[in-house]
Amino acid sequence: MSNNVIEIHNLTKRFKQFSLENVSLDIKQGFITGLIGANGAGKSTLIRLAMGMAVPAAGEVRIFGQSIKEQEADIKERIGFVADDSHFYEHLTIRTMKGIYAPFYKNWDETLFKRNLERFELSPKTKIKSLSKGMKMKFSLALALSHKADLLIMDEPTAGLDPVFRRELLDILADLMLDERKSILFSTHITTDLDRVADYIAFLHKGKLVFNESKEQIFDRYAMIRGDNELLDADVRKLFVGIKETAVGFEALTNNRSAVEALLSGHAHIERPTLEDIMFLTAKGAATHV
Repeated sequence: MSNNVIEIHNLTKRFKQFSLENVSLDIKQGFITGLIGANGAGKSTLIRLAMGMAVPAAGEVRIFGQSIKEQEADIKERIGFVADDSHFYEHLTIRTMKGIYAPFYKNWDETLFKRNLERFELSPKTKIKSLSKGMKMKFSLALALSHKADLLIMDEPTAGLDPVFRRELLDILADLMLDERKSILFSTHITTDLDRVADYIAFLHKGKLVFNESKEQIFDRYAMIRGDNELLDADVRKLFVGIKETAVGFEALTNNRSAVEALLSGHAHIERPTLEDIMFLTAKGAATHV
């Protein structure tokens, strides 16, 4: 039996000014996978395709070993979905909106929902139109957590949240993962959130998958290098994914740490990058002069 909760094969979706091209990746069961990339990289498109909310030009998505195209209702029963943009009826109260949402899920737990509202400091009497963006995200999360989903898919869940609740949200996700049957796919451009909780990182850049690896593998391969411009001969430049040059030196990103260490150790400063470093300098690509 596969240990992947999501399997995406050769997924393609084309728009006038953007295309998701031939993306294949697996999301492992029992772990938190962070989906990173700049705004417009294709994260939300990929999630919409995975959820059956959009139709691909080519490719296949399987969730829990089943085709999303053929078993959509059964699959979505087991998924909790939290998106940056809410689709609630603004004129309704939280209690009334919950009454519309809950019957779609056989495993709905009313006691758990009430506990989630208390934890997130939400009153069931509050009208949705009076909620801030962050409070709507909390309500969306309260719903998603209250039907005991096996898979939580979150599209930019921390956008609009204050730092205190962002930290609390990450603690909630870490608690959920104590149950090894649960899995989380967490899309964000705020990479510091994933530094704390993610086990795997999938990186999309301009509609293409750069990597899908464990954090340990990523930080074994990638490194930030800072040094004098005189080190930048043709052979050294070939080792860099992205480079930023200034009058006082350069900083660069490599995905071949061992080769860089062999060539530049003792001549340049080599350190572990952040996920943000990897995103930024991959996007930069060719040398940028400042």
